[in-house]
Amino acid sequence: MARTWELWGNVIIAGCLALPLAALAITLLARRRARARHPAPLRTALADVGVVVGTAPWIWMILTPSSGGEGVNLVPFRDLADVLAAPWESVLVQVGGNLLVFAPLGALLPVRTHRFASTARVAAVAAAGSVLVEVLQHVLRLGRFSSVDDVLINTAGAVIAALVTRRWWAPRIAAETVPR
Repeated sequence: MARTWELWGNVIIAGCLALPLAALAITLLARRRARARHPAPLRTALADVGVVVGTAPWIWMILTPSSGGEGVNLVPFRDLADVLAAPWESVLVQVGGNLLVFAPLGALLPVRTHRFASTARVAAVAAAGSVLVEVLQHVLRLGRFSSVDDVLINTAGAVIAALVTRRWWAPRIAAETVPR
């Protein structure tokens, strides 16, 4: 865990320092939307800022150059099997971190708009974002290993987060889809 802090402490600190700015952004955005008679100004402002603030630090970490090995693995579950055989700390960091990358997106995208209020749509957006990140890791030669397992775990994290927040978006979907 000390190594994790050594590598990513600056990201954690920057993320914590960004929280007051995020609160300000939510407030200003909600006020602007309320003046424009937006149907749910606070909820959508919270969701918009939350997706960015919750996802950006993870993307920063993933796209930070490393001195590790480079490569691509397109065989599902091969890398995951290797990770699961490692010490529990490594499993926690690797699997837990990958589950959290797109969790804010998965939790808040369906809250933001009814167009994404299904786990299949959340999975599609998270998978597309994860594929983009993995391709960028490879193309930019960041000293990182690009793996289909990362895409699968990132997507699973987004879907799990969407299921956790479902009670906040499911009733609203029914209300918004009723013809007026």
